[in-house]
Amino acid sequence: MLAISTTNSLEAQKSKAVTNLDKAPRLVVGIVVDQMRWDYLERFAPLFKSNGGFNRMMSQGFSNDNCQIGYTPSVTACGHTGIYTGTVPAIHGITGNAWYDTQLKRNVYCSEDRTVDGVGAAGASDGKMSPKNMLTTSIADELRMANNFKSKVVGIALKDRGAILPAGHSANGAYWFDAKSGNFITSTYYYKELPNWVKQFNDRQIPDSLMKLGWKKSLADDVYLQYATADEKNYEGKPFGANQTKMPYDLTRGANEGFGKLSTTPWGNTLTVELAKAAVLAEEMGKDGVTDMLAVSFSSPDYVGHSFGPNSWEIVDNYIKLDEELGRMFDFLDATVGKGKYTAFLSADHAVAHVPGFMKENKLPGGLLDDKAAISEMNAAIKAKFGIDKLVVSLTNYQVHFNRDLLDSLNADRKAINQFMVHYLMKKEYILNAFPTSEILTSPMPQYLREKMANGFLYNRSGDIQMVLKSGYIDGGATGTTHGLWYSYDAHIPLLWYGFGIKQGRSNKRVFMHDIASTVASLLKIQEPSGNIGNPIEEVLKK
Repeated sequence: MLAISTTNSLEAQKSKAVTNLDKAPRLVVGIVVDQMRWDYLERFAPLFKSNGGFNRMMSQGFSNDNCQIGYTPSVTACGHTGIYTGTVPAIHGITGNAWYDTQLKRNVYCSEDRTVDGVGAAGASDGKMSPKNMLTTSIADELRMANNFKSKVVGIALKDRGAILPAGHSANGAYWFDAKSGNFITSTYYYKELPNWVKQFNDRQIPDSLMKLGWKKSLADDVYLQYATADEKNYEGKPFGANQTKMPYDLTRGANEGFGKLSTTPWGNTLTVELAKAAVLAEEMGKDGVTDMLAVSFSSPDYVGHSFGPNSWEIVDNYIKLDEELGRMFDFLDATVGKGKYTAFLSADHAVAHVPGFMKENKLPGGLLDDKAAISEMNAAIKAKFGIDKLVVSLTNYQVHFNRDLLDSLNADRKAINQFMVHYLMKKEYILNAFPTSEILTSPMPQYLREKMANGFLYNRSGDIQMVLKSGYIDGGATGTTHGLWYSYDAHIPLLWYGFGIKQGRSNKRVFMHDIASTVASLLKIQEPSGNIGNPIEEVLKK
């Protein structure tokens, strides 16, 4: 009787596990579009296809039209980490794409790990990456822990940080693009050698085939002129060579040239979708009795945006083609996982500023900061006033970093030096405000802005003086643009939901990037990430 009873109990548990698939999606697909402004959804809406990805998500899913980034700096590593950890740099520890570490006394790249080696990389020093610098769990980690690590989690992007940080500490794999070889690679943090399916994907030599096609326009010239400036502007970058100033672009590789150009074209999105499809098939994602997670980041929009800016023909064409690629990916998921069987969300790690040259051309405020020149000038001013040489060691993430050990050894008056530096900076054309980071919460700024600054501060990974640039100013050069500030052009991002468990609708209620992970946790009925400060967006979820 005991044996029969135990068997019946086990069968009941198995049945329950299968039945739970009806209460949770088979697969969660997290999509991050690197550098996507929220207003692109509206500006380019007439160009999106009815069966494309953006229209599908907006018409059949839910759009949070007022999603904001709740910290500074608004950069790639912080954004990818914030989406999946449900928290801010002050807690998850990723305070920038790179930061000056006051303990190590050097700049640290967000996903660097000198204890591991690259796998499949062209050079021995490439690929030494892992999520070890991230201090909290991600929603992917929590999903894995919720079912004793039965869920499969895979991260994919052209950028290493776009693949690694979202996938969390316990991922089954993270894969990113090696521009030298044209292959997707990983590190020994995950595997000693590439899985066979990744090797087979690399053997297809898709990047080479795509580059031979060049970059051609999708539509007639008069259509682009409705959404962008003239095609040739002297404030746009020339990533494909000085002689290539407008579309179409020849992407032919020179002798011994790698595949780096591909990333600054819509073909980078195509390549990303192809690897995502291969991962779903090879890892059999969405096929067993537990929910899996695929974290996909589209890096190419960031490369295109940095070079050409948000008012260029190139960015318009990128989003026309990205819409098609997203539609193609959803068609694939419908066929393999099942329509209505998966949940997808789409957001951005940050948005982007207009090109300063564009702003000047249209009599709008904006300008440039040269950080290297600024460091030299700051050090000269401090030496003249206090006799201390080379006190400023870094200007990173709009923060001035002092050599703190030098200050301690000299028993210098930190308060006097801080006050001097603040007064010095306030005279600069590009500065709106400046204050010691030790005084963030008492600085003379609106509380909303003070909180954003505080949310980005972690003592050993942050600086001593916070610079707040004026609207439209960037740390950059004469061409292209960047991001990183608190202004709406950098911090207002899209947030779309689609598929299993998602209502149809849209809302202008303010939500934050750090609300995404707890919303996914609520959908899956699992623990939110360890450092989570967000709240579930209840209006998105079906009861």
